[in-house]
Amino acid sequence: MSSFRRTVLVAALAVTTAALSTAVALPAPASAALPTAAVAIGDSFISGEGAGAYTSVVDINGVAQGFPGWTAPNSNAYFCHRSANASLHQANLPGVQARFNLACSGGQPHDIATASASRTKGRQVAAQLDQLRAVAQTHDIDLVLVGLGSNNSSFTFGNVAEKCANRFIADAWTGWWEFWAYLNGPVPQQPCSDADLATAAQFDAATAETVAAARQLLTTLDQVDADGQHRVVFQDYTNPLPFDLQSNFHSEDGRDDTRDKFRALGAERYAAGCPIHRASLLPGHHFSQGLGSLVKSTRDTLAAEFPAADLVYLNVQQAFDGARLCESAASPTGALATPIRLQDNPPNGTFVTSLSGKDKIAIQRIANTCATYFQTCQESWHPNAAGHQVLGQCLSGAAATAARAVACVRAGDGSVAVS
Repeated sequence: MSSFRRTVLVAALAVTTAALSTAVALPAPASAALPTAAVAIGDSFISGEGAGAYTSVVDINGVAQGFPGWTAPNSNAYFCHRSANASLHQANLPGVQARFNLACSGGQPHDIATASASRTKGRQVAAQLDQLRAVAQTHDIDLVLVGLGSNNSSFTFGNVAEKCANRFIADAWTGWWEFWAYLNGPVPQQPCSDADLATAAQFDAATAETVAAARQLLTTLDQVDADGQHRVVFQDYTNPLPFDLQSNFHSEDGRDDTRDKFRALGAERYAAGCPIHRASLLPGHHFSQGLGSLVKSTRDTLAAEFPAADLVYLNVQQAFDGARLCESAASPTGALATPIRLQDNPPNGTFVTSLSGKDKIAIQRIANTCATYFQTCQESWHPNAAGHQVLGQCLSGAAATAARAVACVRAGDGSVAVS
């Protein structure tokens, strides 16, 4: 073949190839899909407080904080108490490849968009939305579990629990004639009332704070989620105590909690995990129900504002039925919540399980340890590991439901149903 003919043939082939490539565009290589993730946002009932197996937490400076010792400041990031046993890790979530617990014990609506470290008694962690943005860079967020409302600028769960327990302990160990003898003034001894826990105005303010924080969460998710598809589950709270105590805990040595000084009964209830007046129990449930209304209102308000959003309200107020503290004579064995846990001074990691034989001076010393080193008692009255297993079943149901609101209920045989 002559060199001329060869040159013409090569040119013709080049033109033909170019024409084919123009007529049929070859597909570009597909970008790899991000792995899917479920994320927990909020406070102690979501972080896993009370469930043990706490993991290191990265603080606001990017340093992973492991257990710093009992006398470290309570603001230490570790005391967010993010548990490997938290409900997020217990739930059956088909298709989810990774789970990130960004919640923090004591978390408030403030902490969603602003660093907790910037407020009084906040922990040294970044804003939860900043942590969420970091997750979204490497994962496609499919599910977000939110627990907000029990702590806010008006009231906190810890303060409510502390108030009612302290009143009972003071009443059990302090006589009426000693009531006025304390240098720091009278020690309240009456049972808690509804108004002692949270007023209607306080619930309204707390609802507004929670709605504003959740609105910021949904806006951020729309901005950062890889495919724009995600379900947000708003979980409320379950009361660790029953509507009434099992009859074994009504009286001891012929004394109940309506008379002056009842130390044996006080010690008995403390050991069982329920140092509280029976008259305080119903207000406590009114408080829990108020939190449920707060969470449902938050979900409903935002569903109207974000009509395309996949938002589910998860009611867990009956998730511990039959297994609350002092609901059986064996309590705290078999209960789904931690008992009141206190340590003596100085804090040493050893919990006081019995107050029998202790006088009011010893009681005051132990109570002061909790006040000074709150981390020594912050697990009190939170779901334990078994409780988080139940809450994990509740989350499994909420993740799979077609409904916009579901209730998780524990039956008498221990089975859990979500409907």
